[in-house]
Amino acid sequence: MMKDSNYNQIKAEAFSESLIDILNKSAIALALSIGDRVGLFKVMAGLPASTSKQIACAANLNERYVREWLGTMVTGRVVNYFPETLTYQLPPEHAAFLTEEGEYNFAGAMQFVPVLAGVEDKLIKCFEKGGGVPYSAYPRFHEVMAAESAQTVVAALEPYILPLVPGLKEKLEAGIDVLDVGCGAGRAMLKLAETYPNSRFTGYDFSEEGIRHANNEKMKRGLTNIRFEVRDAADLGHMEDYDLITSFDAIHDQANPAAMLNSIAEALRPDGVYLIQDIAGSSHLEKNLEHPVSPFLYTISLTHCMTVSLAYEGAGLGAMWGEEKAVEMMHAAGFENVSVHHLDHDFMNTYYVATKQ
Repeated sequence: MMKDSNYNQIKAEAFSESLIDILNKSAIALALSIGDRVGLFKVMAGLPASTSKQIACAANLNERYVREWLGTMVTGRVVNYFPETLTYQLPPEHAAFLTEEGEYNFAGAMQFVPVLAGVEDKLIKCFEKGGGVPYSAYPRFHEVMAAESAQTVVAALEPYILPLVPGLKEKLEAGIDVLDVGCGAGRAMLKLAETYPNSRFTGYDFSEEGIRHANNEKMKRGLTNIRFEVRDAADLGHMEDYDLITSFDAIHDQANPAAMLNSIAEALRPDGVYLIQDIAGSSHLEKNLEHPVSPFLYTISLTHCMTVSLAYEGAGLGAMWGEEKAVEMMHAAGFENVSVHHLDHDFMNTYYVATKQ
């Protein structure tokens, strides 16, 4: 290749090395997803240093596959290997970030990689011809998203999110009407319905799969103060019926987010509160350069959030629509007061509290 006068060999070699690092870490991400799905991290967290056969037996898996998977984990510096005894050990410091019992299960989040990679062929056609990839093309997305939501939202509801609205817990205890728009599998509302039996909860989502799962879980728990229904977020059909409306990671991938916000404003009582969680970031690309996971978020947006909206001839906001755009759209929908909050434990999300007066 002919090199121009501005070519810097040192920079070129450094970039080449960074690409090798990306290639290796992409492979590790896929292996982490597999390990989480087949339960290997949970099993290894409870074992002392063990052989591949012992680990496979404990996990009820095929030893040959487990041994090859361990090769990735050892060379990826996730699992320790002791060649003198042919044993493997998952350090407790690593288990804390690879199991549900730990601080945060990154291995579960790695499942987004194969789920979203599964639509690559369809996405390539969109690059060439426009349009988008519909919800139906993501068979496991709701499952993975529900698990992620359980870590970031559901677990944080009581200690961090509800206190963003002064007096909200007391109102929930007394009994109010609550609506969650874009409820997915309903985990957040199910948790609140159990915690606050005097309040009445409703969950709407476009996904039949998500609503089916939510209703099944409602029946299992024997809850009578909650209902779930398939409904278009852009046309809720309510007029001042709710004291609290929530949206958790649901606005940016809507076909018509402006109509959704307008419909929510109409459904909220004059003194009601709209509580929102959405992806943290700026509407301006240059301000996201230091965001710790901005490449991941832009890629999720490309391979799901943006393209799903475009599949329905929507706005295609994308996950990185940003705080500036979010506040602007909420004001346009009739929310006079919008406060922006960041929680210390959650660098992935921004929380908004919006009221009409």
